[in-house]
Amino acid sequence: MMAIAICLPITFGMEPLNGMALLLGLYIGGVSGGFIPAMLLNIPGTPSSIATTFDGYPMAQNGEAGKAFTLTIIFSFLAGLLSFAILIFVSPLLASIAIEFSPFEYFAVTIFALTMITSLSGNSMLKGVLAGCLGVVLAMIGMAPIDSYPRFTFGFSDLDAGLDVLPVLIGLFAISEILKAAENKDDQNKKRIEIAYKLRDIGISFREVFQQKWNWLRSTLIGVGVGILPGLGGSTANIIAYATAKNQSKTPEKFGKGTPYGVVATESSNNASIGGALVPLLSIGIPGDGVTALLIGGLMLHGLNPGPLLFEQHGDVMYGIFAALLIANAFMALLLIIGMRFFIRILNVPQHLLLPIIIVLCVVGAFGVNNRLFDAIILVACGLLGYVLIKLRIPIMPVVLAFILAPILELNLRRGLMHSNGDWTPFVTSPIAFVFLAVALISVIVAVRNNMKRRRIVGDQ
Repeated sequence: MMAIAICLPITFGMEPLNGMALLLGLYIGGVSGGFIPAMLLNIPGTPSSIATTFDGYPMAQNGEAGKAFTLTIIFSFLAGLLSFAILIFVSPLLASIAIEFSPFEYFAVTIFALTMITSLSGNSMLKGVLAGCLGVVLAMIGMAPIDSYPRFTFGFSDLDAGLDVLPVLIGLFAISEILKAAENKDDQNKKRIEIAYKLRDIGISFREVFQQKWNWLRSTLIGVGVGILPGLGGSTANIIAYATAKNQSKTPEKFGKGTPYGVVATESSNNASIGGALVPLLSIGIPGDGVTALLIGGLMLHGLNPGPLLFEQHGDVMYGIFAALLIANAFMALLLIIGMRFFIRILNVPQHLLLPIIIVLCVVGAFGVNNRLFDAIILVACGLLGYVLIKLRIPIMPVVLAFILAPILELNLRRGLMHSNGDWTPFVTSPIAFVFLAVALISVIVAVRNNMKRRRIVGDQ
């Protein structure tokens, strides 16, 4: 996510297809490369690699790092292929259905997407809801849709256009993480990281690969399914696939001690979630996870409005994106095979050299979007806000989702009310809208019940 946030401004001067190819390559490479520190150092490179540490690190300690790497590369590549095939064939179908949507249906879909905030709230649903409300407040700054009436500008003309997506996202994610890393006085990167694991022994038989076929297929489908649901993503798919593989296994006691089944399940699911998360993004303009929220900014940066009309108005770019995904998936596997011995050395770069470079790139990138110093100020302000949220243990992801979705919600609400002359009935009587609103209500009720049950269990302990 940080890589895309930093490199998003670089795509500003590129052709739309080249810019999106860069961002999608970062997406695939970032998710796939996260398993390297997860297996070697027991540190997940991305949230999508959390469950990979459960069995990947024990395999490396048992002298099977080469085997773990090989299995991961093979099944990550295959999972990516299957998920992108589903994306290519499902997205145009969904787009043809979504093109018939009126503002009432879009309003209901966005409400449903906003309810996914409850799943991103961590242990405190109250903090998640507060974070979502904060995102809505940030989105309300600037001129209102339809009538362009300025709101919450406090007399500052720079706020008339609202807060640009890029400085807000880079500030909340990149700058806040940099501040968090900088407060660590013990710079572990100064110590030379010695890898004691032998990577030469990567021999693996076809029989061992074939044994994982059902585990791979099940985990890939879980990754695609979870990725399609707005607001979830690879980290959720990673954990669900691991838990499912353990429950379906005849030897669940081996999980957590270094079984290949755990590694294949987690890495297949998080790579498959990429294709799944892109389905709602490209077909109906709803981000499937935090990274696709950034990709929406990338599309808008190039004048491409995500949604069903994207296939009609920019079909050449869409199928170019599909081709870029397949090529990036192949290069991901090739680069991991070639560079496995060298990637780990990046962890030796001292923080006092790495962090200032990242900050400069962030500030220059935020300034370069509109050539406004004000955007750099917003970047710093959002970075400080994100840092405060981290210290208060308030999740940042709900802020971002609400910031992205609130304008869509308001725009379609006002369009719908104009279309119905102020009548709220069509928002409920439309069959598709009713289904989405009902599912949204059910998801909120289930989330509240699970949260109360979890709090009750913690209280008993």
